[in-house]
Amino acid sequence: MISETERPSEEELHAFADGLLDAGRQSEVRQWLESSPQDAARIAEWQAQSLAIRAAFSGYARSTAEDGELLRHRPALGTGWRNLAAGLALFVAGAAAGHYLPTVASHDPQLLVQETELPDEARAAYLIYASEVRHPVEVAAAEEAHLATWLGKRLSHANLKVPNLSALGFHLVGGRLVPVEGQAGALFMYEDDKGKRLTLLVGRNADDRQTSFRFAGSGKVDTFYWIDNGFGYAITGEVPRDVLRQVAEETYRQLPA
Repeated sequence: MISETERPSEEELHAFADGLLDAGRQSEVRQWLESSPQDAARIAEWQAQSLAIRAAFSGYARSTAEDGELLRHRPALGTGWRNLAAGLALFVAGAAAGHYLPTVASHDPQLLVQETELPDEARAAYLIYASEVRHPVEVAAAEEAHLATWLGKRLSHANLKVPNLSALGFHLVGGRLVPVEGQAGALFMYEDDKGKRLTLLVGRNADDRQTSFRFAGSGKVDTFYWIDNGFGYAITGEVPRDVLRQVAEETYRQLPA
């Protein structure tokens, strides 16, 4: 077990997230993370972002005979390598923006990061209502048009739309009015043929800023969330992270520009 004085460095945490540590150190860092949930959550977010970037560029992947030589001569982990990695990450994030990250391409060229209660509130709403058997929603899917109009008025969101996720195997159960950061918010619930449920939480964003897709996880419950055009959106569920990401992408694609 790693003692407090042997806490992994920032470089080692990044290397752990990418699976670049030797087997012994990888195991030691894994043990450390069991007692450091904050670091574990950071690593989970880094890994989710890496998956998103790889997915965005999968159609352009290629390898050359020189790749191995470049890796053999890479700098040792340290300040220089960290700065290089950070620069590459910014470049890739910027290049991916037009294909995957909603904020950078359509609004502001600078990625704005802000603290928000949205993922915590989305997780709480999911845990409260997704397990409800008799009354999971206030308005059922049969009244979808009324649901969108009613919640749109409460949120002052004239173009509020209920995304259709049937192509991904999830059909609408219905929705309800919920509080989001002290204001009226909307919760839409979806379910697949096996009874697995997802929720979409929509709430006003007081700071009127934008963010790219971001990830938050706690236990078995994961959330992909983003802020766009003055509203926050969060997709939450207990499904594979890649499925949740696809749902987030499809939801964003269907939202009004």
